[in-house]
Formats: sequence, C-alpha cells, structure tokens
Amino acid sequence: MSFHVTVRKDEAGYYVARCVELPAAMTQGRTEEEVFHNIKEAIHLVLEATRQSEEIPRPVLKEIELEA
Repeated sequence: MSFHVTVRKDEAGYYVARCVELPAAMTQGRTEEEVFHNIKEAIHLVLEATRQSEEIPRPVLKEIELEA
C-alpha cells in the first residue's frame, strides 16, 4: 500500500508529518529520518485499529476554491 504524507518543519524546529488518506496518522520527529520512521509506525497503528473495527477509511479528494 502507498500513502501520501505531508511533512513540514514547525517553529520549534521539529518535523511534523501527516498522512493524507489517514488523518488520524500524524507524528513529529527531530530529524527527517525520525519523522519518516514515526509516520510509518503511525500509519500501521491506524490501519490496525481500523482492521479491528472492520472500517477502513477511504480517501476523500475534494477540490476547493479560495477567495483572494
């Protein structure tokens, strides 16, 4: 399985990662290596929890317009 992950650096210098398809999967790390390790673990945990409830979330893709 493949997932889309966004990573940004916060004001404190930590990397923050979120999985686009699984909003509950988010984490942080001091280095890029650490945050990617952590997000993989978070994704596994969310998938395990959803398997137990037999409800696997489907990605929602929606186009939005922002006013200037």
